[in-house]
Amino acid sequence: MDVASAKMLGAGISMIALAGVGIGMGTIFGSLISSVARNPAARDRVFGLAILGFALTEAVALYALVIAFIILFV
Repeated sequence: MDVASAKMLGAGISMIALAGVGIGMGTIFGSLISSVARNPAARDRVFGLAILGFALTEAVALYALVIAFIILFV
């Protein structure tokens, strides 16, 4: 196996983290919709926590992307 194909394989494997990010975002916003449907008065507080969870989950996706770029281009 040459270096170029190993780099492509490593970058592809690092993108497996995006599956977890997709599941996490679905869980976060599904729980947000469920909680607002049960208690509309708590929307403002719950929405802020959901956005925080979204930002932290999205950070994992950005880290995975950076790792893939490092593997490919360094």
